[in-house]
Amino acid sequence: MQDGFDITTIIFLALAVFVIWRLRSVLGQKTGTERSPFKPVERSRTEPQGRAERDNVVRLPGVDRVSQPSAPAAPRDWRGIAEPGSEVARGLEAVVQIEPAFDPKAFIEGSKVAYEAIMIAFAKGDRKTLRSLLSKEVGEAFERAIAERERNRQTLDTTFVSIDRAEIVAVDVRNRVAQVTVRFLSNLITATRNAEGKVVDGSAETVVEVPDVWTFARTLGSRDPNWQLVATEAGA
Repeated sequence: MQDGFDITTIIFLALAVFVIWRLRSVLGQKTGTERSPFKPVERSRTEPQGRAERDNVVRLPGVDRVSQPSAPAAPRDWRGIAEPGSEVARGLEAVVQIEPAFDPKAFIEGSKVAYEAIMIAFAKGDRKTLRSLLSKEVGEAFERAIAERERNRQTLDTTFVSIDRAEIVAVDVRNRVAQVTVRFLSNLITATRNAEGKVVDGSAETVVEVPDVWTFARTLGSRDPNWQLVATEAGA
């Protein structure tokens, strides 16, 4: 009788351990619904940095699948993106010849997300996010500006009001490296404060219109779908 009780007990204990293990294996995994942590100059021809340096980034849509080069096709209708026969249209054709899945409209929307994320990260001095989104050269320029601000014991407050325009103004493909230049027109509230909190540059209340021209780069055909900021300049 005692032996039967012991066997039954062992069986139930084994079942309990199995049930607990299954629950932990399910509850301990991400379901995909959690919010992912944001671990987001002169133009050059260097390739974007490797994935190891950019584990968590803002992804610009349009190249989620790696596609093999396709045979030349008839020019696409880029209305709303580029004028037929323009340099931009020819550049876009060069991109889709290597990656047919490239969607310039989705790219523009993604570039707006990246633009805002980079501007906010720069204002906060968030080096980790900037490192994941910028090329080495642009990152060094941003780092110098942040370091100077810190030496002067200043802080930068930036609030996005809107991005009124984002348009592709240049596309260049060489040796499978694509550079896509986007002109942004945004409305911001930006103010630099000293150690006492006094505004020394900009305004904490005034909305200003800011034009910027940014260039993003990526090696087409690579498995990494992420683009990096490789050049910035003030827009007209």
